[in-house]
Amino acid sequence: MSTEHRFAGESAVNQEMKCLCVFVLDVSGSMRGEKLNALNQGIKDFYAEIQEGDSVSEKLIDQLEIAVIQYDEEVQILRNPALLEEEEQAKMELWAEATRQFILADEDDNIDLLLQVMEGNTTIPVYMVDTNYNLLLSRNVPAPKRNAERFYINKINELRATQQPIEVRISDNVMQYIYYETSSTLRWLSYFPYIQLIVMLALAGLAAIALLMVQRSEKNSLWVGLSKETAHQLGTPISSLNAWNELLKATYPNDPLLPQMDEDIRRLQMIAERFSKIGSQPTLEQHEVLPVLQTAMDYMRTRTSSKIIYTLHAEEAEHCQAMLCVPLFEWVIENICKNAIDSMDGKGSITISLQAADSHLYIDIADTGKGIDRRNFKRIFTPGYTSKKRGWGLGLSLGKRIIENYHRGKLFVKQSQLGVGTTFRIVLEQTKDR
Repeated sequence: MSTEHRFAGESAVNQEMKCLCVFVLDVSGSMRGEKLNALNQGIKDFYAEIQEGDSVSEKLIDQLEIAVIQYDEEVQILRNPALLEEEEQAKMELWAEATRQFILADEDDNIDLLLQVMEGNTTIPVYMVDTNYNLLLSRNVPAPKRNAERFYINKINELRATQQPIEVRISDNVMQYIYYETSSTLRWLSYFPYIQLIVMLALAGLAAIALLMVQRSEKNSLWVGLSKETAHQLGTPISSLNAWNELLKATYPNDPLLPQMDEDIRRLQMIAERFSKIGSQPTLEQHEVLPVLQTAMDYMRTRTSSKIIYTLHAEEAEHCQAMLCVPLFEWVIENICKNAIDSMDGKGSITISLQAADSHLYIDIADTGKGIDRRNFKRIFTPGYTSKKRGWGLGLSLGKRIIENYHRGKLFVKQSQLGVGTTFRIVLEQTKDR
């Protein structure tokens, strides 16, 4: 075959004269500067050699085009799947025609071009069958070593149900058919919109999570700032109370109220300490839970109306232990009891039950108050939510934070009924003796 014919790019189905086009795509920053200049110069020299040579006709030189395309940044090319489908259909029709001519070729015929076309298909799976749909030829099909025959039968049946075959007429009496699957490139492109959607949703999800984290961080900062400021403000009056108490002890050493004042000042100091610990990781130590519950309940009993009846039950969990920061844990119990007292209008009963099961401790605090609407089971733990005329609505929210963030437990409304009462449950991980 002559040089002119090679440049012409003729084929069995397309006799149109083609021009030779050279596209140079620079997609990397490393090609900038002298490297790119040298590449462009080489292309110009190539074009000059063709013009000056004798192997190419002037007519063909006039049709010759050389284009240099330069990109400073990475280029991403996405082709339309519909166009690719049309291209693959055309390739398969060309492949079918080349196969037909190859079958009909005589010994003296030049079949190099036919073989080139047939072997040029390296991506599209092809199946050639006879009129009875028996497999005659396959290409680019990764058939299994076992049950290959069954595999081909199933594949051909699938393709028969989804597409019209390409007919290959060998003679008046002999007809063969070609089925083909889409290439892996086209299949991936068909998935691209879904992949793009998933990526967009993932990015949106990450953005939402980031926003929530920022909001939570802002809330945490507010909590920490409020708590530490409260502890700071309590420090001065507590110091003054200590001084006045020492003066009273010196003046009235036998006064029976002085021990109660000592206890109240100690509680104030503990409250200040609790607030100062908010925002920092408290130290957890192993303690028996029942004595801690007893201490908190005794404190509440001495400072509330005698019309409030307190009961503590430990169902075979008297000596069960958990990792606790005792000042913070006591504060949670006291806060839940105070909310119960407010809901009972100063008259009713509070029952604390301690149970152990499945390596966990379950603390139920039940009251006989007004109850909580089921729709508000989660809202009551939201900062600022309160059903009382006074108060900031921070107690239960802070209590949930102390139990879940610091003690790695759970605090929630176990059950509640309007007009009957509410039961809060605290879940802690049980620990064994060290």
